[in-house]
Amino acid sequence: MSEILIKTEALTKEFRDKKACDNIDLNIPEGSIYGLIGRNGAGKTTFMRMLCGMTKPTSGNIIYRGVGTPNYGKIGALIELPALNPKLTAFTNLKLKCLAYGISDKKYMMEKLELVGLSLVCHKKVEKYSLGMRQRLGIALALVGDPELLVLDEPVNGLDPQGIAEVRDLLTYLNSKYHKTIIISSHILEELSKFVTDYAIIDNGKILEESTMEDLEKRCTDSIVIKSPDTEGVAEGLKKMGITDFKITGKKTVLVYEDTGRTAEINKNLAKADIPIESITVAGADLEEYFMRLTGTGSSIR
Repeated sequence: MSEILIKTEALTKEFRDKKACDNIDLNIPEGSIYGLIGRNGAGKTTFMRMLCGMTKPTSGNIIYRGVGTPNYGKIGALIELPALNPKLTAFTNLKLKCLAYGISDKKYMMEKLELVGLSLVCHKKVEKYSLGMRQRLGIALALVGDPELLVLDEPVNGLDPQGIAEVRDLLTYLNSKYHKTIIISSHILEELSKFVTDYAIIDNGKILEESTMEDLEKRCTDSIVIKSPDTEGVAEGLKKMGITDFKITGKKTVLVYEDTGRTAEINKNLAKADIPIESITVAGADLEEYFMRLTGTGSSIR
C-alpha cells in the first residue's frame, strides 16, 4: 500500500458567509495521479490554492508526510492560467523562474523544455504559442526546483483533442518515469478517467466520494437505482436483506452495486416495511452519469 503523501483534515475555507471548501478530508497517495473532479465553482481551485500555500485555510490541517506544515519547496503548481510573459520566448520565461530559484545552468533549463516537448521551439515568443504549448510551458515552470508533487488546476481546459492528449501523455510520463505525484483537477470526467489512479468528487465545497479509479470503474456498471424520500429506511431494509454494497447519493437516491437481479425482491421487502418507493430500476452508468447520480443533479459538467 502506498504511503500517504498529503492528508487533509477538516480543511475549510470561508469567504464571508460562503464555504468554498467545507471540512475536506482527503488522502493523496505518494506516486498517484489524483483527480479532483467537480463542476466549475465546486471548490477545486480553492482547495489547490490551500495545498500550495497560496490561500490560508480558515480551519483544518494539511499534513505532508506526517508533518503538520507542508514543504512548499517540494510542491510545483500550475493554478488557473500559466503566469507567462507573451512578449518573451519560452526559454526566457523559464530562465526567469530558474533564476528566482537560484538556478543558472542553461542545460538544466533545456532539460525541462525538452521534457515538455518544447526544446525545438523554445526561442519562439510565447505569443506565437498555441494554448496547448502554453500549458506545457506552464508545466515546465512548475517543474523548476524538481518538486515531488505537482498541483495542476484544469491543465486541459480549453484544449483541442490533440492538446489534451499531449498533456495527458506528459503527465503519465512524469508520473511513471520521474515518480511525480500529481494532483489534477478537471470537469472533463471522461478525459480524467483515462489516466488518473485515484480520485475525489467535490460538489459545493464538500467531498462526496474518494476512491481509486479501479473501484470507480466497477461502480460504473449495472446498478439498482432506488428513488425514495426515505433513503435511511431503504438503507436499513437493504442491510436486513444482507446487501451491503450500496450508497446513498443526493436526497432521494440509493445506488445498489450488488445483486442487480434481486430488484423485484428488494421492491417487495421495502414495500412490506412500509418504506415509500418512487421508482426502482437497473441502469448502467459512465463516469459522467455516475457523477450526476452522486450529486443528485441532472446537468452535465463536461
